[in-house]
Amino acid sequence: MADVLGSEGGTSRRRSADPPGGKSSSRVRMSAAQRREQLISIGRQLFAERGFDATSVEEVAARAKVSKPVVYEHFGGKEGLYAVVVDREVRALLDRITTALTAGHPRELLEQAAMALLSYIEEETSGFRVLVRESPLMAATGNFSSVLNDVAHQVEHILGAEYKSRGYDPKLAELYSQALVGMVALTGRWWLEVRKPRKETVAAHLVNLAWNGLSHLEAKPTLISSRKH
Repeated sequence: MADVLGSEGGTSRRRSADPPGGKSSSRVRMSAAQRREQLISIGRQLFAERGFDATSVEEVAARAKVSKPVVYEHFGGKEGLYAVVVDREVRALLDRITTALTAGHPRELLEQAAMALLSYIEEETSGFRVLVRESPLMAATGNFSSVLNDVAHQVEHILGAEYKSRGYDPKLAELYSQALVGMVALTGRWWLEVRKPRKETVAAHLVNLAWNGLSHLEAKPTLISSRKH
């Protein structure tokens, strides 16, 4: 009994001597929700740095300072964690673009969409890297391609109305929306690495190319090579 009391007393004295903010033997445990958020954050960073294949459950657990079963308990494995990370990024990017599209004029809408994507790349670089790293798990849905398709559908509605009012075939709106969104996205991937010129300049040039091209469309374009025959 004396050993027990002595041990408890010693523990008590050590705890009271711990400096404020220092490590204590009675460390506060995370709630299940907090632990889940921590694992998602760590997974997001690792998937951005290394991609899906090169990331392991062991490393996720090691960075979180937990055992592997904790990761499995929350997500069922690496695939489950990856799916949650990608789903969050998809929704975050779409929310940004949807919220940004407030203007009435089509050119301003193009500017807003371009700036929304470039701002996401600038501010959520890890999330963007996760999305542009293709994974066999997300070949059909949940990757950057599926996000761009969703964005292109929004642009398609804008172009469809404009095409109809200008006498163009509104059925071509889908083709042009894919081309426009693809152009902005591919430029965004390039800008992610070089980070110059500044995003406002990049957006202005993208819109310049897109808008001035759109404003002088031929109603029924043909290839020059085909006109020679």
